[in-house]
Amino acid sequence: MKDLVQKQLDKYAAKTEQDEENALKEITQEIALYALAKSGFFEHAAFQGGTCLRIIHGLDRFSEDLDFALNTPGKFDLDPFLDKTSEFMQAYGFEMEVSGSEKADKAVQTRFLKDDSIKKLVTLKHLRDLKKKINIKVELDTNPPDHAKDEMKFVEFPTDFSILSHDIPSLMSGKIHALLCRKFVKGRDWYDFSWYISEKATPNYEYLAAAIKQTGPWEGKNLKVDRQWLKEALIDKINALEWKKVIEDVTPFLNAQKKIDVEKVWSKEFFLMKASKL
Repeated sequence: MKDLVQKQLDKYAAKTEQDEENALKEITQEIALYALAKSGFFEHAAFQGGTCLRIIHGLDRFSEDLDFALNTPGKFDLDPFLDKTSEFMQAYGFEMEVSGSEKADKAVQTRFLKDDSIKKLVTLKHLRDLKKKINIKVELDTNPPDHAKDEMKFVEFPTDFSILSHDIPSLMSGKIHALLCRKFVKGRDWYDFSWYISEKATPNYEYLAAAIKQTGPWEGKNLKVDRQWLKEALIDKINALEWKKVIEDVTPFLNAQKKIDVEKVWSKEFFLMKASKL
């Protein structure tokens, strides 16, 4: 099964060190998802976030983290599932180290899956820093907002398997909540927003309203979160951003042509146009 990793890496045909590192991380993410599925984790939680959009729906940018939300809010012990995940991944040549811990009352549980062994088992064309570990952050929201919708999805690597995932409207709402309410700016949020608009996706407004009420500048407020409110909130946000910094954040996750496209096109005017298409 270790040869499977090399064959998958070759399919990426990486042209730069960054592309090769991103490919290796993504292969690690997919095998970790398979191992989590084998552990029974998706009986309790659903996949969400940018990596979900990348792996399940073909978003054309790389992503870093594995984000999940409990199906039923409450206390949850993530560690036994990650221990099983680490054990299952050994068959593919990974020697995963699980690190991190959270207080029992913290809503978002964070762990890190680290590995520095797999790069010794594959032939790398560009990546020279073999001392650098692959580092995948795993986050589980144990108190997610209400009204997310889930669906069963299928992944083909490293073999066919199924996972539980938020549907597209709920994923879109989670992303919009992040770009409106996050305390710092991530260009990746705006890249994903642009993708949703291009795909003519529609937010899950009930879920978005619950998320906005739960955390962020509108915490505790009973807002009427509809299309008109969202357009106005997005316009205010778009007008306030320094777009050069937004672009700098996203480019490490794009291939060479996408970097050129983003650097040429992204601006306040571009995203005002995108917001108008909601």
